[in-house]
Amino acid sequence: MANQGGGAAVAQIPTSFGHELRACLRCRLVKTYDQFRDSGCENCPFFQMEEDHERVVDCTTPNFTGIISVMDPTRSWAARWLRIGRFVPGCYTLAVSEALPQDLQNICEEEHVPYIPPKRV
Repeated sequence: MANQGGGAAVAQIPTSFGHELRACLRCRLVKTYDQFRDSGCENCPFFQMEEDHERVVDCTTPNFTGIISVMDPTRSWAARWLRIGRFVPGCYTLAVSEALPQDLQNICEEEHVPYIPPKRV
């Protein structure tokens, strides 16, 4: 698959859709635990999940609601509505219920990347 939009990456598609799915707590990208462990998060490389496997558990959650597949985030109204319009094409959850741990929120701040915590219901 050719890269679109000036060399933008494309996220891995989950290899299965069972209980091993996890969502990144920052960008809500959905992949299997093994995929996060092997290649990290395409939107959040600064978490270095592929180098620190404990970080996969800290940065992702199995508790999320719904999945949307986005092929062209910059042109998708749904991606803009979900605030994922600037992320790479891939599968995303509609919502996570857990917040990113404070030390990882600090990494986001140091990297100058936005982190929007989940809304409390």
